[in-house]
Amino acid sequence: MGKLHDILGDLKVIKMALTYKPPAADEKISFALMVQNNARTDPDGVALLCGQESISWHDLNARANRVAHLLKEGGIVKGDCVSLFMQNRIEFLVNLIGICKLGAIGGLINTNLTRAPLVHCIELITSKKCIFGEELLESLDEVRPELALTDGQDFIFVRDEGDSPPPNWVMEIDSKDQSLDCSNLPETDDITLGDTAFYIFTSGTTGLPKAAVISNKRALPVGMMSADLMLRRNKDDIMYNCLPLYHGTGLLIGFVAVLHAGATMVIRRKLSVSAFWEDIRNYNCTGFIYIGEFIRYLLGKPAQSDDGDNPVQKIVGNGLRPDIWMEFKQRFDINRIGEFYGASEGNGGFANAFNKNCTVGIGIAPATLVQYDVGNDELVRDENGHCIPVGPGETGLLLVEVTEKSEFEGYTSKQASEKKLLRNILVDGDVYFNSGDLMKEVKVGFAYFQKHYQFVDRTGDTFRWKGENVSTNEVGEIINDFGAIQLSNVYGVQIPGTDERAGMAALLLNGESGQTLDIAKLSAHISGNLPSYARPIFLRVLQEIATTSTFKLQKNDLREEAYHLDKVTEDVFVMKPGESIYTKLDRDFYDQIISQTAAF
Repeated sequence: MGKLHDILGDLKVIKMALTYKPPAADEKISFALMVQNNARTDPDGVALLCGQESISWHDLNARANRVAHLLKEGGIVKGDCVSLFMQNRIEFLVNLIGICKLGAIGGLINTNLTRAPLVHCIELITSKKCIFGEELLESLDEVRPELALTDGQDFIFVRDEGDSPPPNWVMEIDSKDQSLDCSNLPETDDITLGDTAFYIFTSGTTGLPKAAVISNKRALPVGMMSADLMLRRNKDDIMYNCLPLYHGTGLLIGFVAVLHAGATMVIRRKLSVSAFWEDIRNYNCTGFIYIGEFIRYLLGKPAQSDDGDNPVQKIVGNGLRPDIWMEFKQRFDINRIGEFYGASEGNGGFANAFNKNCTVGIGIAPATLVQYDVGNDELVRDENGHCIPVGPGETGLLLVEVTEKSEFEGYTSKQASEKKLLRNILVDGDVYFNSGDLMKEVKVGFAYFQKHYQFVDRTGDTFRWKGENVSTNEVGEIINDFGAIQLSNVYGVQIPGTDERAGMAALLLNGESGQTLDIAKLSAHISGNLPSYARPIFLRVLQEIATTSTFKLQKNDLREEAYHLDKVTEDVFVMKPGESIYTKLDRDFYDQIISQTAAF
């Protein structure tokens, strides 16, 4: 019966793919209106669970309306941006929905940010107000004088544990206050698919984070893809989500999919490996949202006889590597893995709609893989200036064509958006989005004649660590601000037992500094100006830094030599787990890294 059900589901997916037409941008449906509709059709259904708190679709809608009315009274109108700076909890979604109820845009600020990057993100999206959680009061207060927001009216405080009273420079909102107006707003009915719903920040190849534009036209199909294509989700499902809601995976693949299915989502502030399966069983979760790195953390726990005795039937996420795919699936008795590939700012991606092993699935937008010179970090072009497609099974750079069905919404910055586009790729006049990622086609057996793909690696000037994409140039600019450093070259290096790449920086010291380095002061500078995931794990002090003939920093040899003591002669420093100051890498700790006992 189960096999027949899967086949019927596959045929439904094929029909959807063959008949899919992009919805009209002026159609009046939105993220906020979907919440309102769920509140009408299933008012008592449980929407969210967090800790001991439970909230129905009716109450979620009512509480979001209270936020929306407060913002409306404060002058917020359609198209304005309101920053949201809050950890994962029910109030995050209450306030985000409240912002979107007016047709305003939710600017989702990474909760790890402090100082200059935090100011940059709030200012970049021209925030009219900032709603923030008590838990982040200290970080926001530190940069408040640098923001173009007015004390007493533009900072909106949301209590958490209640340990910190609201300061005198904030307004406070309590969405549970039943004295406030909780009626639906007429503005919600006029929001269209083409209207922008969120700004989600992503690190590009240069500079500070950029704000990717996410319209309802992008957000809602992504949620539908997660719910209907990959997971075949239904109203009775309970999905566990410990990924940050300020990111596309946690918000779109997670909550918007639950919203689409009218299901239930469990929110946890962050991953706890020790509590994960206990939570899953206590909440009777039928699935969860993942990134590959935390799958490896779960596998790292000693096997238990009851590992497979859990209610999970299906999971969805990205970054699950082939080397651990089957081990995880079999150990924890998982039936369906909805691995996907996509970028917050991208115009297409891949989805494992047919539950094939070790693949990101089929393309949902016109794409091509082309030859790429990794050593020189550049496209390979033929005598006509066009790119050269790779053969079956060969690795190539993924490019997604910009078409009516795969529009590129880009960033808030037109200049930054243009840098992600490549032209005249296969024929004169075509336009493609540059994913910056290497992919390859893989064979998965009978798959309804569709090509399936597998992620291989990132290219260029980014690395991914702790689930975050990091711009090497952004990190380098911060390090270069330290007085003793003339120049830094930042790149990603592999640590055994992890799926991602940790940051490493090669440093050239100023001659006037006497070639000495105050490592304690440099440690404080890096920790004070970069979020934890962006801080280089390793530092290497060089006598000179090599560049290409066009003066680009050379990284290939540095990546290969990494921190390996048998390949480098200079001093290498490491930020050990749980420590705040870099120390010289010695043979004992190096051996721990290689033997995978260093606990990164």
